[in-house]
Amino acid sequence: MKNAGRWITFSVLLLVVIIMLIPFYLVIINSFKSYQEIVRSVISLPTSLNFDNFVEAFYRMNYLTAFLNTLLVTVTGTGGIVFLASMAGYQIARNNTGKLAKIIFFLLIIPIMIPFQSFMLSLVRVSSALRIYETWWGLALIYWGCGVPMAVFLYRGFCMGIPRELDEAAAIDGCNAFQTFRRIIFPVLKPVNATVIIINALWLWNDFLLPRLIIGFNTSHFTLQLQAVQFRGMYKMEWQLIMAGFLLTLIPAVIIYLIFQRQIVKGMVTGAVKG
Repeated sequence: MKNAGRWITFSVLLLVVIIMLIPFYLVIINSFKSYQEIVRSVISLPTSLNFDNFVEAFYRMNYLTAFLNTLLVTVTGTGGIVFLASMAGYQIARNNTGKLAKIIFFLLIIPIMIPFQSFMLSLVRVSSALRIYETWWGLALIYWGCGVPMAVFLYRGFCMGIPRELDEAAAIDGCNAFQTFRRIIFPVLKPVNATVIIINALWLWNDFLLPRLIIGFNTSHFTLQLQAVQFRGMYKMEWQLIMAGFLLTLIPAVIIYLIFQRQIVKGMVTGAVKG
């Protein structure tokens, strides 16, 4: 009976995996086809491995510039989220008994419950008034505000499990509050740092809506996702280039995830247990 249950569980999981992989299979095989082949049959295998679609998509997307813009937004946005949220989470965890700290923590995590669509138009007006509209660094700053609430929640939960004796020992050695955090606490946050970095890096890299709103029509600051949209015309969809562009955009994110997969799983489990 026990073995039967295992086989049923395995079969269900295998079916789920297959269903999830079908879209990727279609993207891969259609990225090697011509437009005429895709129109004739979407599910059939390509007649030959033609890499012309990738070459054309690479040049038409201005891939290197778009890749650099996406990388700058991702690194700056993720780095700012880690820097701000880690300090805020640590301080709130250390002062969790005070009413003021609880109020601040509550105000910080409220944005998690607010749908982005409810304030996105106001966000565009504010960014335009602050003159950060149509810039990649303005987009990165806005990601700080959008990503910090969830990160603070994770950091606070993790810091609650760090012994206060570490702070006291650092104070005896003459460290001030910032030195204590930088030299003692921040290295201990490695598991949750990995979680926050991976979650936010994948989000920033693959996001389309916020760059579309903030970057606007400044093509010099377009990210990979914005460049890939150009293959969707009013009268014709260049499906072969859309599929190739999608793979060119996805591959760096997949590589990063595969490299840090073990760290993110470990960090999420550790943060959940200590939170």
